[in-house]
Amino acid sequence: MTKATIATSPIEGQKPGTSGLRKKCRVFMGAHYLENFVQAMFDGIGGVAGKTLVVGGDGRFHNDVATQTILAMAAANGAARVIVGQNALLSTPAASHLIRLNKTDGGVILSASHNPGGEDEDFGIKFNMSNGGPAPEGITNAMFERTKVIDAYHIWQGDPVDLSTIGTSVLGDMQVDVVDPVAAYVDLMQSLFDFPAIAKMIKGGFRIRFDSMCAITGPYARAILEDTLGAAKDTVAHATPLPDFGGMHPDPNPTWAHELMDEMMGADAPDFGCASDGDGDRNMIVGPNCYVSPSDSLAVIAANAHLAPGYKDGLKGVARSMPTSAAVDRVAQALGLDCYETPTGWKFFGNLMDDGRVSLCGEESFGTGSDHVREKDGVWAVLMWLNIMAATGKSVPELMEDHWARFGRNYYSRHDFEAIVSEKADVLMTALRGSLDGLAGQNYGPLTVEKADDYAYLDPVDGSTSAQQGVRVVFEGGSRFVVRLSGTGTSGATLRLYLEKVETKALNLEPQAALAEIIAAAHSIIGIEGFTGRTAPDVIT
Repeated sequence: MTKATIATSPIEGQKPGTSGLRKKCRVFMGAHYLENFVQAMFDGIGGVAGKTLVVGGDGRFHNDVATQTILAMAAANGAARVIVGQNALLSTPAASHLIRLNKTDGGVILSASHNPGGEDEDFGIKFNMSNGGPAPEGITNAMFERTKVIDAYHIWQGDPVDLSTIGTSVLGDMQVDVVDPVAAYVDLMQSLFDFPAIAKMIKGGFRIRFDSMCAITGPYARAILEDTLGAAKDTVAHATPLPDFGGMHPDPNPTWAHELMDEMMGADAPDFGCASDGDGDRNMIVGPNCYVSPSDSLAVIAANAHLAPGYKDGLKGVARSMPTSAAVDRVAQALGLDCYETPTGWKFFGNLMDDGRVSLCGEESFGTGSDHVREKDGVWAVLMWLNIMAATGKSVPELMEDHWARFGRNYYSRHDFEAIVSEKADVLMTALRGSLDGLAGQNYGPLTVEKADDYAYLDPVDGSTSAQQGVRVVFEGGSRFVVRLSGTGTSGATLRLYLEKVETKALNLEPQAALAEIIAAAHSIIGIEGFTGRTAPDVIT
């Protein structure tokens, strides 16, 4: 085995987004592509000489091969130690926990999150800092700048590391610790939640269905729900992580988790349904004939978190991404908690958590979490709901009815228009931004625009600013819509339209019907059909 320096040249388009670099898997498999970015990533953080890193991923196609490349490059770049999940597997929240638990210098997470997997599908890589959270924009920009001028990368050449067996080995001068990807995470969950109370509820006949969607949370959900809490052995569906996620689209929403939705809306539904995504950081909550929107889930958790032992002293504060509904704001106001509105991207929450300002965060895109790690956490959210149900003795529908009666209901939906030609999407957003100054006072059916702006964020912790984070149009009475382009896809652009209506009396309407007037106004103001040719969204959540 020898250390080699390989000559290379820049490859265009290696700019990390809010969750790292994502491209089609075959792109990452191209000559020098992964190596170029990994070297630029190491250089962008100031090098890895003498440092300790965590490495792992969601098990999608190329995860194992890419992990070996990263280990070989870490060794050649002088890293002292790498902690890697057995078989190169780690959920994103579990990786964040290992970074924090072992006080490492950061970690490399291989995932394209909720995107499909397979040789012809998606792959991704990101760096998380020593706090366990995604690298901030200043660091990712440094990585990108390095990709533009890179002329060589360093790598150990020789036999791959045995990642199938837990234990310690060496690669050059670097120590490699292969660890159980699940054990430390299970210990963390037991420290936060009332496992005996949940186990008692399950023993009393409470039935759960957890759909892991052939992705990373299968081993975690089985270890916790079935092996520790005593749920039936068939509680976790699609529990084995597969390189192509069994052909499933591992995005836990009503469209893609349709098997779970059909079961939960059926005659003999379990008491509780839930799902997680490709890398384990997202969640969907469903009761019998009762779908819980991510925004409502965040609000219910905020109102009841004190029922879990890890949060018995109450929350420090709460935060939500700007497109997420203001349901949690109403809870925060009632409980006297500070509530922060941030751009989309978990890294913005990390600053608030590190500064001790908040302990609960959430995004409408099925991400919820707390300051126990610095990533959103799907299994954590499931256990929080189970803890709340065990403590209150109430079902999901009962919890939702009680919540809306107390705080009111924020009817909410997200419409995704996927794979739009990027140039058309950019023209649409430019035109929309140009129209904002003239919208106030305009009428659209029964709705009157109160204000419209392009959201910008000033971070209260580090003073950084983030502009053009989404266009907001607010109507008199508090209803609103938000428009932004997503950065999580790998082809074209996804236009996301977020719709919200506040209601304190009519609490049991069908959401799309309740939002109909806002939907019509949004299409008129944005001109979606004229710019894109689309009349209806691809996905409604």
